[in-house]
Amino acid sequence: MSGLDALGIPGGDFLREALTNCSDPLAAIEEFQHENGILLPSLKPALPFLDLHGVKRLDFHQSVMEELREKLLQRITDLASKDDPNKLEKLEGLLEKSFPVIKVKALRPVVMCILKHLPKIKDEYLQQILENRELYTEASTEVKRQIWQDNQALFGDEVSPLLTLYIKEKETILYSHEESQLTFFLPSPKMRRQGEVVQKLVHMIGRNVKLYDMVLQFLRTLFLRTRNTHYCTLRAELLMALHDLEIHDICSVDPCHKFTWCVDACIRERFVDSKRSRELQGFLDGIKRGQEQVLGDLSMILCDPFAINTVCVSLMRCLQQCINTETMPRENVDIVLLLRMLLLGLQAWDMIDSQVFKEPKLESLLITKYLPLISSMMVDDQYRSLILRTQEEKPTIFTPIQPSELFATFIKISGISSLVAMYYALQVTRQRDRIAAVQIIPALLHCENDRAYEDTFLHSLVSYLISMAEDFTQEDLCIAVFDDFILPSISRESVRRHLLRLLWHVYTKVPNLRIRVIMDAIEPGTEHSEAVHQTYKALAEKVAAFQPSVQDQPEKLDSPLMNVPAPTPGPI
Repeated sequence: MSGLDALGIPGGDFLREALTNCSDPLAAIEEFQHENGILLPSLKPALPFLDLHGVKRLDFHQSVMEELREKLLQRITDLASKDDPNKLEKLEGLLEKSFPVIKVKALRPVVMCILKHLPKIKDEYLQQILENRELYTEASTEVKRQIWQDNQALFGDEVSPLLTLYIKEKETILYSHEESQLTFFLPSPKMRRQGEVVQKLVHMIGRNVKLYDMVLQFLRTLFLRTRNTHYCTLRAELLMALHDLEIHDICSVDPCHKFTWCVDACIRERFVDSKRSRELQGFLDGIKRGQEQVLGDLSMILCDPFAINTVCVSLMRCLQQCINTETMPRENVDIVLLLRMLLLGLQAWDMIDSQVFKEPKLESLLITKYLPLISSMMVDDQYRSLILRTQEEKPTIFTPIQPSELFATFIKISGISSLVAMYYALQVTRQRDRIAAVQIIPALLHCENDRAYEDTFLHSLVSYLISMAEDFTQEDLCIAVFDDFILPSISRESVRRHLLRLLWHVYTKVPNLRIRVIMDAIEPGTEHSEAVHQTYKALAEKVAAFQPSVQDQPEKLDSPLMNVPAPTPGPI
């Protein structure tokens, strides 16, 4: 075991030199064994006995060493867990004596165990571990934290694969056609942050505020580079995972902690009630002069798709409440706050990019003109639904009409207007209102910044359209969904994948000629990913194998009674 020389214990080099310069090698070996063996008088008679049983001295000494090592590791652990005020001094003394043998694999666990329990390790020890790849790999996370906090690039290399994995996991859920993945927003916040990536990041950070700040900086940078809002989700999940573990060292210094905690509760309850609304408004209004920079992180929390989904769902419920109470949206204080939160979330990227931390101004026309317009559309839907339910004979035929020009103008220039329109579309498809869906879905093509083609929205829309599978036998829904909305943007791979997911579940209801035309239009080329090719191939096989059931023809009755004219009703 090379490395023992540093402790004054003769090692391989000493033995090699002794054998080279001696006249009797056997005597030299025997002398070496005698001086460096286990010097217990009670053991000496037992060694020949082991020889008789074919137990090699090497095996014997290794087993003794392993047993002693395990006992020493346990003693070190016990010492570190005690309330002994001198324990750190004792551990540092042990480390100073044992660190020279850290390159001896058999003894390395002892040194690593001591290092693990020291809150502050000398820079010279950390430097030696950093320069030796094998030692760095075997070091515990507790030791690596002390290396990472002064080496941001190395920490970034460790974190980067986890962040990539996190995004892939989100995309897998969004594009999956499995029944279990039909609702992206279904898992609770606490369940989501139990995921592998979040838990690994929490373990890597520990209680180190500096490492936490580094991760947040990585997330901000990646969000700016990619505009991928899943990084905003991870920012919130990471903070709340630390909150679950009661890591007060970090939670107490993050100015977004209480705000994120409140938003997390709203996401869990799937609604922003009046009490939470007042709390959130207090946070936003309580930002003091000189602290405006916190708006950057707050905007990331509100840009999280789960937060946006909760706020939008709450907004639609508030609009329904206004309809029920016959009040205008501008009279509802909760609606005003929800719009502020939406606007702040939508401005997250611009705010962080420009470093201008100022809450955007809410346009009054949004509340006085646009939301009443949406409310009137909701009233029309309810009226039509009521008429159709009450008319048993010759029900009124409602022809879908395009939304007004005012509606089209708002969604073209306003991100909030687009979001409200998108969630109105989700509401009518969730209610399986085919006529309303045919009216609103084509209009989403004109949403500001192509917002209606974002993955999280398309995932939800497709999920609700899947529940309307029977309605795809109607030509008007096929035209609205396929021709007027999805196919015009089929050049985007993400849109193509959502369409494949929709067809996977509804192809049996879509007319045969139309499904063939669509399949020809979306056949992937060399520029598309392997996942698209595989999904398309599997779907094409399902479509080719599908045999529509032939409707049973009514059986002809061969009876003389069929030729007898029906009796006319007589006087009562």
